[in-house]
Amino acid sequence: MIRSLLVANRGEIACRVFRTCRELGISTVAVHSDADAGAPHTREADAAVRLPGDAPADTYLRGDLIVKAALDTGADAVHPGYGFLSENAGFARAVLDAGLTWIGPPPEAIEAMASKTRAKELMGLAPLTEVTEDDLPVLVKAAAGGGGRGMRVVRELSRLDEELAAAGAEARSAFGDGEVFVEPYLEGGRHVEVQIVADAHGTVWPLGTRDCSLQRRHQKVIEEAPAPGLGPELTASLYEMAVRAARATDYRGAGTVEFLVVGDRPHFLEMNTRLQVEHPVTEEVFGVDLVALQIRVAEAEALPPEPPAPRGHAVEARLYAEDPARGWAPQTGTLRQLSVPGVRLDTGYADGDRIGVHYDPMLAKAVACAPTRAQAVRKLAAALERARIHGPVTNRDLLVRSLRHPEFTGARMDTGFYDRHLAALTAEDGPGAALPALAAAVADAHGRSRFGGFRNVASQPQIKTYEQGDRTYEVRYRITREGLRAEDFPGVRLLSAARDRVVLEVDGVRREFAVSAVGDRVFVDSPPAVGGGTPVPGSYALTARPRFPDPAARTEPGSLLAPMPGTVVRIAAGLAEGDRVETGQPLLWLEAMKMEHKITAPSAGTLTSLPVRTGQQVEVGALLAVVVD
Repeated sequence: MIRSLLVANRGEIACRVFRTCRELGISTVAVHSDADAGAPHTREADAAVRLPGDAPADTYLRGDLIVKAALDTGADAVHPGYGFLSENAGFARAVLDAGLTWIGPPPEAIEAMASKTRAKELMGLAPLTEVTEDDLPVLVKAAAGGGGRGMRVVRELSRLDEELAAAGAEARSAFGDGEVFVEPYLEGGRHVEVQIVADAHGTVWPLGTRDCSLQRRHQKVIEEAPAPGLGPELTASLYEMAVRAARATDYRGAGTVEFLVVGDRPHFLEMNTRLQVEHPVTEEVFGVDLVALQIRVAEAEALPPEPPAPRGHAVEARLYAEDPARGWAPQTGTLRQLSVPGVRLDTGYADGDRIGVHYDPMLAKAVACAPTRAQAVRKLAAALERARIHGPVTNRDLLVRSLRHPEFTGARMDTGFYDRHLAALTAEDGPGAALPALAAAVADAHGRSRFGGFRNVASQPQIKTYEQGDRTYEVRYRITREGLRAEDFPGVRLLSAARDRVVLEVDGVRREFAVSAVGDRVFVDSPPAVGGGTPVPGSYALTARPRFPDPAARTEPGSLLAPMPGTVVRIAAGLAEGDRVETGQPLLWLEAMKMEHKITAPSAGTLTSLPVRTGQQVEVGALLAVVVD
């Protein structure tokens, strides 16, 4: 029996495994980088071991240090989580050779399936070795790992070599393995997968299907179980192929077989020999704990002959610290508050934690379960709409709009969903934040005034300016003994005000606003309303504009500023100051949160300044280059 377990991972998945261990009476050991010294997974474990450094290559990809940590703390077993070394056969062998229990499949099964090239060969498929114009579009893909890292769609043959190099570099940084391959890119398909659980006694459970078609940068955003709209014959075919893949490798534990379904035809993609990020939707539908099942199989227990019967429907949304409207740029900063009511929330962050640049920007997974798909989708959208998320920009609004999009509610989505709809889903439409800006201004006035916020004599209006995205709100108001006077807000009465709470009456309807200010950032939350027959969001993040702008905060025309903090990993070959560049020409690449971001010339001109070098770390807003027309 396992008494102590080390999780060779971080963040949300480490906390998730620890939760099951506590329920089973198993003590826990965490490993952490210097950046994660105060992270929740480090705090929640019974013991924690430092891995010196910040970068994954120096910490969570150092199998030797992790095995030593397990031995030093007296752990019996190692759970790899997902990502990092979870699909590394060498690491699995090192764990077993040290006399520890490996919570995962045999190393031979990992070798057979963790490399996507070998997995395809096992299933009778082969990657493209010579790509021609007739093969386009193609997908460049990392042979090890997943999560959308090391993946590129290539539509022009002239771009293939560049994308092969970029994908290899990204894969090497994320997984310690730069092998990539090329396969046909099938457009208009659905990403469907089958969860399997197998024991050492010959039992293999096909534990339902999941649909993971809504993806950005080949990384899943919204997942659900079961996959809707699959006929019984197609489902049976998916089950048969998944079980065949498991039996072909003598698989043990939890794993996922992934397919692209085009029409009624499934195309095998890969087998992930680990727990998936989206495993909670399967747990909710089947009433199981997949981590507990992994531990049970590792302890050589037998599964029942048949899996439990499914019930209801579950939907999961991944909450990322990123800006979908600006190329999915990851965001950093302090997470002041994270609360999503009424649903399961799996997270590796707590209020006050710092979101850095070294790791994936996923903050949490929100999961809703209900008797029907429509009820589960509505429940999750409403919970996210009411969530309080104070800190960096997130994809919360995108998630709510995606869940309510007719293609999704009608189960007509495919992997090109965001290619088609991203602009509309991120458009700043609707009534905007004028009323929340008024509430913010009133709360600010109350907090600054020792007289409770009102003035005894007539005066010029108070003016407060806020920004949200590309919109600016200039609020002009007076607060007197007779109440609020705001000419731009007819029909609005002030019922009460405090530094953190403002209650307004809008055309006879009472609206309460919770206000939280941190520096120049102001977060305003209220229950979602309905305006003009359409939902009005209940949460807003505003930026207070300074009354007197700093004249030194100007940048030279043509300046390219870092959209996020990160590391300059490459500069275009031969590029130097004084060179002529064309519109869209790549200049350099930033790596942030394990993803590469290409910085291109916004227009044709001369590169007059290139003040950065390869390996340099930059903060958001740092000057990267200047291109003068």
